[in-house]
Order: sequence, then structure tokens, then C-alpha cells
Amino acid sequence: MNFDFSEDQKLLQHTAREYLAEHAPLALCREVLETDIPYAKDLWKGAAEMGWLGAAIPEEYGGAGFGHLELAVIAEEVGRALAPIPFGSSVYLATEALLVGGSAEQKQRLLPKLASGAAIGTFALVEKPGQNAVEGVETTFAEGQLRGSKGPVLDGDVADFAVVAARGDGGVQLVIAELGGEGVERTPVTTFDPSRSAANIHFDGTPAELLGEAGDNSSLIDRVLDRAAVLTAFEQLGAAERAFSITKEFIEGRYAFGRPVASFQAVKHRLADLWCEIQLARSNAYYGAWALSNEAPELDVAACISRIQASTSFDLTTIEMIELHGGVGFTWEYDCHLFYRRAKLLSAWLGTVASWRDKLVDRVEARESAA
Repeated sequence: MNFDFSEDQKLLQHTAREYLAEHAPLALCREVLETDIPYAKDLWKGAAEMGWLGAAIPEEYGGAGFGHLELAVIAEEVGRALAPIPFGSSVYLATEALLVGGSAEQKQRLLPKLASGAAIGTFALVEKPGQNAVEGVETTFAEGQLRGSKGPVLDGDVADFAVVAARGDGGVQLVIAELGGEGVERTPVTTFDPSRSAANIHFDGTPAELLGEAGDNSSLIDRVLDRAAVLTAFEQLGAAERAFSITKEFIEGRYAFGRPVASFQAVKHRLADLWCEIQLARSNAYYGAWALSNEAPELDVAACISRIQASTSFDLTTIEMIELHGGVGFTWEYDCHLFYRRAKLLSAWLGTVASWRDKLVDRVEARESAA
């Protein structure tokens, strides 16, 4: 079993890195964070022109038809650049929900818009702080209308439509709701990472359509979240490696007692530990990418360990980044806080690490019981 990417996939990753280095410096992330701009529209347009938004969308629906391995390497570079665009919400969640649960008509109508960047999608699950499971969903869907509130919804202020978890006949279902229509009230909210916008969304009789089959569709929600978890792990991995590289370069040029700080054994140990954490994240992310691209039955477990290790590694790397930068690490002028903010946002998005650990235990126990 070969977990490495092909030469073509590595070339795609190299091209993405070069493009983002030119068009998405960290100054762009800072600009979005410090202003009222919700996202970098020119970069979003460029990502669409490069085919990234439709990387996993079949050509018959206007996509590039690459596959999930190609999308994974793109996600890593998006994370490395801290790109301030609604990539995860629209590509990892809305697009994946349509790919795994949408009807032929829904795919034909919405996927070309997502691939071209003409429409932005998002995924609305949570309704209150601390909620990580579908059991807490109180939003209702009946007679083609959606009622309830969701929030915070990442990119909910800029999305054109949302895939919404709502309680209907037989259990929790997924429905598609246009966010620019009647019965929708969106209130922008400020998150810990203002370089990614969010909103609370209230539905009051909003027209909506069912995604997938009627009845309890909790399994479809789990499938969408699992796929998003693997792709987000690559975004976290790319950002963690960038933070590590910046930190290493900084301490190699910082002197104390006539020596580079990086030459002290205690600092070397901390860098070595960080490197090992990131390599663990990469190994688990590769396993998740393999499971996703092959629709392997191991995806449910692979998604959990990818999510847990990537979140843990990115969080730890950004904490060490601030500390190893010394007295300037916490200042606004340095970029450490950009990575720290993104780490906290992504580790809470899709559910906390603790919730994914619980999910992992439940899934492993279920496998052992079935064996």
C-alpha cells in the first residue's frame, strides 16, 4: 500500500504553492482580519480559475474531475497560505454533501456553480455552544419550509446557499436552503479568527428542499463530516508546517549569549518534538486521504484519527511558535497570532477534538462488536 502522492499530484501541489505565494501572502490574511472584508474575492476567483473549487467534482458537472487526492494536496497549500477564502465551507462540506447525497438534478444545478465559484456553499449544523452531535438539532423542516436558528455558521454571511441539518419526519435530515431568499435573517458574528467570516442564521418559513432520502439521515451527516475532517486535516497540516518553518527560521537568526538560540539543546528538543507531532499528523492525514479516495470502509476511523492528530499538532505548533518567538511572539506586528487564531478556529470547526475522540472510541467499539 503506497500512501505517497504521484508525481503529477506533487506537481499540482507545487503549482498551487507558487500561485498562493504570489497571490496570497500572509499580508492578505492580515488585511482581511483587520478590515470589514469578509474574504479575498480576487483570490477566490483565482482559485476557481485554477480549477481548485471543482477538483473533486466530475467533469460532467463542470468540475476538474481530479479526485480527492488532488483536492487534499490543494487543501494543504490553502492551509499553508492561511488563505482567507470560504474554501472549506464550500468545497469540503457543501460540495461533498451534494456529491454523496444529492440527486442528479441537484448535482446538475448546483455543482457547476460551486466549481466555477459563481456560488458559495456552507454547512449549517450547530445551534448552540458545545453542540457536536445531531441529537441537539432543533431546527425543523416540514412541508418544504425551514424554521429555526443556526450559528455560528462559518462563511454563513457570504454563502449563497446552505446545507442545513434539520429535524423532519423520521429524524434529522439534510436540506438545501437558499440564503438570499425569503425567511432568512443573517447576523454576522466575530469569531476568534476574523480572517474567516461567520454568521448566525435564522430561518422563518424558508423554502428548502430535501437532500438525500426522507427519514433519519444521521449517517449521511456523519459521512459528510468524515470527508470534511480528512480534507481539513490537510489544511491544518499545511498551516502547521508553515508555522514550524517560520519559527525555525526566526530562532536560527536570533542570538543569545553570542550563539543562535536554535543551537541550545532545550530549544532543539522542542523543535524536534514539534517536527514529530507534525509528521504524525501527516501520516494520519495520508491514511485518511487513502481511505477517502478509495471509499474504504476504514474511512470512519481514519477520519477521526486524521482530525484528532492534525488539530492537536496545529494547536501545539502555534503555541510553541508564540513562545519561541520570545517577547515579540504575542505582538500584533508578528504573524504568530494569525496561525494561532486559525488553529483555534479549525480545531473547533466540525466539532471539538474531544468529540472526535469520543466518536473514535464508539466506532472502534462498534467494529469490535460486529467482528
